[in-house]
Amino acid sequence: MKENVLDVLMYLFENYFYDEPAEDTDRETMQTALLEAGFSDTEVDKAFEWLDGLAEQRELPELGNAVTEPIRIFSDFEQQRLDAESRGFLMVLQNAGVLDANRREMVIDRVMALDSQLVDLDDLKWIILMVLFTQKGQEANFAWMENHLFSGTEELRH
Repeated sequence: MKENVLDVLMYLFENYFYDEPAEDTDRETMQTALLEAGFSDTEVDKAFEWLDGLAEQRELPELGNAVTEPIRIFSDFEQQRLDAESRGFLMVLQNAGVLDANRREMVIDRVMALDSQLVDLDDLKWIILMVLFTQKGQEANFAWMENHLFSGTEELRH
């Protein structure tokens, strides 16, 4: 089975976190289930490291309602991981209020934590969904992103 860390994360999200997460499911149980599903030890370990990194960022201070947002300049390395379409999508979400500057940076941080050379727009949407899912007070933005991801429409209204 050819898989990457994002495949493992999507499997975890869909099977353990998204619909009525079982409170008694521990990391060891999930790890065993992932291995039984055919994921490699290496990719499973990397996925849990990625989730640990996301958990470390769970409680972010709010930036407040700044009149002007700082301009985000993507580094060369970030541009290698995120194509122009994906970078543009992040900016659209920020302008629409779905992502604030902190959460945009969390998304970029989680993209950079993946092994992938390039994260396409569909994968980026899943990462955004996972980040919003872990953030308190982001339920409406999560629901909007979830609807956008699963409806298949390219319309960006918030």
